Amino acid sequence: MRAEDTLNELGWPRILEALAGRCRLPAGRRQAATLPFLPDAPAVREALARVGEARALSEAGTSLPLGGVADVEPHLDRAAKGGVLEPLALRECAGLARAAARTRATLEPRAAELPRLWALAEALSPSAGVADRIERAIEPDGSISDRASPALAAARDRSRGLHRALKAQVEALLDDGEMQRHLRDRYFTIRNDRYVLPVLASARGQVPGIVHNASQSGQTLFVEPDSMVELGNELSIANAMAAEEEQRILRELSQALTAGAGALARDLQVLARLDLLEAEARLASDLDAHAPEVGPEPAGFELLSLRHPLLVLQAKKVVASHVRLSPPQRALIVSGPNGGGKTVAITAVGLSALMLRAGLPVAAAEGSRLPFYLEVKAAVDERGDLTKDLSTFTAHLAAVKDMLAGAVPGSLILVDEIAADTDPREGAALAAAILEALVERGATVLVTTHLDELKALALTDARYGNARVGFDAERLVPTYQVHLGAPGSSSAIEVAARVGLPAAVVERARAARHGQGGALGEALRALDEERGRLAAERRGAEEARAAARAAEQRARAAEEAARRAEREAGARMGAALAEELEAARAEVAELMAELQARPSVKKAAESKARLDAWHATVSQAAEATRARAEAGPEALPGGEVKPGARVRILSLGQEGEVVEVDGKDALVRAGPLKIRRPVKDLIALAGKARDAGLARTRGEKLAAASAARPGAPVSAERRLDARGLRVEELLREVDRFLDRMYADGEAECVVLHGHGTGALKQALRDHLAASPYVGAFRSGDRHEGGDAVTVIALRR
Repeated sequence: MRAEDTLNELGWPRILEALAGRCRLPAGRRQAATLPFLPDAPAVREALARVGEARALSEAGTSLPLGGVADVEPHLDRAAKGGVLEPLALRECAGLARAAARTRATLEPRAAELPRLWALAEALSPSAGVADRIERAIEPDGSISDRASPALAAARDRSRGLHRALKAQVEALLDDGEMQRHLRDRYFTIRNDRYVLPVLASARGQVPGIVHNASQSGQTLFVEPDSMVELGNELSIANAMAAEEEQRILRELSQALTAGAGALARDLQVLARLDLLEAEARLASDLDAHAPEVGPEPAGFELLSLRHPLLVLQAKKVVASHVRLSPPQRALIVSGPNGGGKTVAITAVGLSALMLRAGLPVAAAEGSRLPFYLEVKAAVDERGDLTKDLSTFTAHLAAVKDMLAGAVPGSLILVDEIAADTDPREGAALAAAILEALVERGATVLVTTHLDELKALALTDARYGNARVGFDAERLVPTYQVHLGAPGSSSAIEVAARVGLPAAVVERARAARHGQGGALGEALRALDEERGRLAAERRGAEEARAAARAAEQRARAAEEAARRAEREAGARMGAALAEELEAARAEVAELMAELQARPSVKKAAESKARLDAWHATVSQAAEATRARAEAGPEALPGGEVKPGARVRILSLGQEGEVVEVDGKDALVRAGPLKIRRPVKDLIALAGKARDAGLARTRGEKLAAASAARPGAPVSAERRLDARGLRVEELLREVDRFLDRMYADGEAECVVLHGHGTGALKQALRDHLAASPYVGAFRSGDRHEGGDAVTVIALRR
């Protein structure tokens, strides 16, 4: 079996085409088309490192300045032999010299970070002096510039002046009426670098001069008049001198190239190598390829997320697979349905081995391992040859025979559908024998098969490993995913159903299958069905898990939004409260100024009432804030106040259960009582409401008992007994009593007025409401005397 056959079957020429297509220089493309395989693993590692540096440079956005380098090898050969180059050839050689100097200048500052690229570029010529000379002398269009030499410029000036003089002279002849009678038409032309007129053949004797040409009919002669011959001769001399100077310049520039032809040829080879490295880096990026660990051959291989490079280059959707062969395994047997990717899997491994031998990264993930195989042989696409009396099976065996003959340790052997196209029992026996022989010779073998006997080898011999390509039993389609460690069934009948074979034929085949194929075949089919069922369950579980995660994320987002809204509302309330406090401070300052300006008891009473109102507002807001803080994690962000909800009453600091909601108010059960409170005074809490009367905590019970404990007895000095007094006497005594209590600094005092008809009590309380001394008053508690006394809190 020829090595070229393996390369063609694995698609190596298409890899080289892709590589050459990414080169910019013709010389780089030639090197890509003949990319050699490297001799050993150290050389491969060094080559991979060079590609890595080129890829780092490319992915950093830096491209080597290789533009303008044409295919100059023929020009350099001609110059080396002393030949004179044409102007455009000289310009192309100048482009090479310019690119060499620029590329060296680009890589020199990066020598430390790109040592391998610099090792190549260091050999480039640092100076572009010859390029300067050529580019000064020859214009981009290939014409020789007047700047090339003073002699050329003078000759061309002389030529241009003669052209002007001749043109003026010939135009004067055309304007001459006598001359016009002898002309075919009123124009002049140039023939053989001489200015001529179209003279009628019949008037030849009337226009003396030199005939330079004639029309096809012979009716028109192109004549250079005698009066213009002298100037024409001078023009010819000037043009000859300019042409001679141009040839001298070309010889001089070619001689300069001759002296440096060897250096330029070396520069071209170095630039071509750098161009090829850039192309290898671009190919690696396009394939998302990585450099594998180049391990010793007996260690097997592990290619992570392997993709067939040719499929990737075709922009097809490629299913990546892990492919592994671990010692003591020497052969991997890949089974599964037709069209499921078995051949793709083994050829991807083979093509990766070839790419590695050429120093190219492989289309697999980082962390992959692949040995340096001494040779790669493949029998993938054998066809019969009637001219040689070879059937497909015979051609297959001929290829396998060549593989057996050349198999050595370090060989990678790929066989597609080994020993197929014959009787399955004999084919299985033959395939097992071939595998045994290849493994004994130390080769690494990858085969595809539908033979159950080969799939069973891995169950009894550690040198063999099984792999299968997946098949979705529910959708009846292959998954193209390689699964290691287990064989797969061929699923031929399912594939036939998928491609549209008549249903009756498919069912007849299913009926005939039972009892055939052996126990292993039936077990594999059952195993595939079980895998399909488990895969479906796993997909369902993953979808449910994904839905649950999505719902959880939405709930968290909603909770966070509610908490954010509550924080914003709290911030707005705090800002409003701060504004109110600031306004209150301003009004207090104004009141203080008024009191100082016009002090009076009435004004003081009014000011005290306003301050008390502000104090109540601030106290209520503070109490609400404290209640919210105490609710802490129990508070439901954005919780709705609705019947049955557990709530905290902000103004009372007590919990309750919402009975009903009526617009902006809610009826709340707080223990044995029901109270109506504004909805904004309630915070929804987590959990169920508890009975405040029956389920109070020990701390709450102690607090209630403390509140019910009788107060300290009021001393006689702080009590006024007004029983039996008339209203006028009562009010006078009360004013004296309050004046004394306020002066003594008392905070509270009591007026005993009895029950009576209630008139005395009412008059007293009306008077107290207007008194500047009184902050608040109330009826006495049961232990204080009940409604027969009025307890007064004095202002402070």
